[in-house]
Parts: sequence; C-alpha cells; structure tokens
Amino acid sequence: MGESNLRKTKIDLSQEERKALVCLLADEDPEIYLPVREKIISVGPDVCGWLENYVLDDNPLIRRRSLNIISHFKCLRADTKFHAFCLNHGEDFDLEEACWLLAHTVDPDINTQAYRAVLDDYAHDLMQKIDFGSEPEGIMAAINRYLFQTQRYQGNEDNYYSADNSYLNRVIDQRTGNPISLCMIYQLVGRRLGLPVNGIGLPGHFLCRFQTPRQDYYIDAFNKGRLLTKTDCIKYLKQAGYEFHEAFLMPASSRRILLRMCSNLHQIYQRDNQAADATRLHGYIVALSK
Repeated sequence: MGESNLRKTKIDLSQEERKALVCLLADEDPEIYLPVREKIISVGPDVCGWLENYVLDDNPLIRRRSLNIISHFKCLRADTKFHAFCLNHGEDFDLEEACWLLAHTVDPDINTQAYRAVLDDYAHDLMQKIDFGSEPEGIMAAINRYLFQTQRYQGNEDNYYSADNSYLNRVIDQRTGNPISLCMIYQLVGRRLGLPVNGIGLPGHFLCRFQTPRQDYYIDAFNKGRLLTKTDCIKYLKQAGYEFHEAFLMPASSRRILLRMCSNLHQIYQRDNQAADATRLHGYIVALSK
C-alpha cells in the first residue's frame, strides 16, 4: 500500500536544486517532465511543503504539475488511512464514514462535511413531505419522488462500468450511479429519517429493504425506486441463473457492502487496464477479506 511510499529515506534538496527541478517540471517534453516528476516524488512527502509555493505560479504547467504531485501524496495518505480502516473494523461499522474514506483515495481534497450536509438537507426536505403515519408504500413513494424526480438521481445505464459510479461524492455531483451506490444514497437518507432501510446484496444486483412488521419491501434504487416483492426477487434470481437462498434477502453487513464496492471497482480498473488502481483496490479487498 501507500504506507511504504510515505516512509522513504529523507532526501534534502538545496534551494537551487528545487528551483532547477521546478523549472524542468514545466518542460512540455514528456521525456524530460516525467523523469523530473519521478525525481521529485522520490524525495518523499516533504516536497509538498515547498511545492505549495508554486501552486499559484504564473506558469500554468508549473501550477498544474505541482498540484498533481501534492495530490499524489494526499492520495497515498488517504490510501493508508482507508486500508487501516479496512483492517481494523469488524462486520458492522459506520458505512457512511467508510464511503467517504474510500472517496478520499481518489479525491483527497473533497469536503466530506459538505457532502454529509447534502444528505442532511435531503432528509430535512423529506421530513416535510412524508406522512410518517401513512402506509409504507406512501413513505417510499415520497422518497422515490424526491430522490428520482426532484433530485433526478438515476442509474447510469450509458456508462455502467465507470469508476465514478462507485465514489459517493461523484454520485452526488453527477446524480448517477450503479445499483449499490444509489442504494447507499437511499439507505443513508433513510437512516437520517429513522427508517428501517438496509442494503440487500443479491447476486448480480443490489437492493434496499424496507422492513415492517407485516411485510418486507425491496427497493430497486437503480431503477428509480421500483418496489419489488420477495416473489419478484426470486423470479429475478432464477432468470439470472441463480438458485434462490433465503440468505440472499438478508441485510448485508457494512463490511460485506464495502467489500462489494471495492470488488466492483477492482473489476472496473482491471477492465480499463489501470494497473495501479487495480492493485490498490486489491489491497483493500484482501484487508476486508481477513
């Protein structure tokens, strides 16, 4: 993981060496720029201190490439933090925190509190719209109207295998996601409202379950909150070639959900030949599988 990269032997560069490297960092020739970038990175995370002086440089190449190197080390720190989280927690933990830690591994500067506030605002708006004394169908209909019509969340059918669909901040920004990330939006809002909403990890698909004393409802957030019965779920499984087991309809633990999210990302990065990211996600999978 990134931890070993953060513990490189400290190398001190003189002011003259720093200026020379930054000057070469602005070279448009990749055969010059890329080795210089690697040279600066090899010094270790301490370079971020003096590179900060160049993020407002007049030269746009120096600005962009300095920021790129600083972001590289921020991502390494976020990688180490998330990997430790995966190793040190059991089956049940704060899934929302885990989602934000995962998002930080690719977007280290995101304002997590601002995104949490977005979900808080959704819940606040829904508090005014939901009749909590009504039947469960009415409550879910109000949530569906708000998330999928007012806020315009939708399943990303056009680019289903985009990594963006798995990072919660990007899902909120773009209003599109895959089944599991849209269920996370639904579940996190539901929990803010005190509703009995859990994630259900069917083979090949992911749903939310709204549980009541009389009946369990299954919500397909990828398809705009379509309500399913247990019979619908069994039919789907059989059509997809799976034998039905009652365990498929049991709520997934936080660890299982996070493992599934990381597994999805790992497959996407492998498919897109993004070896470094695939290796990073494989490390998380190993940690979560222990």
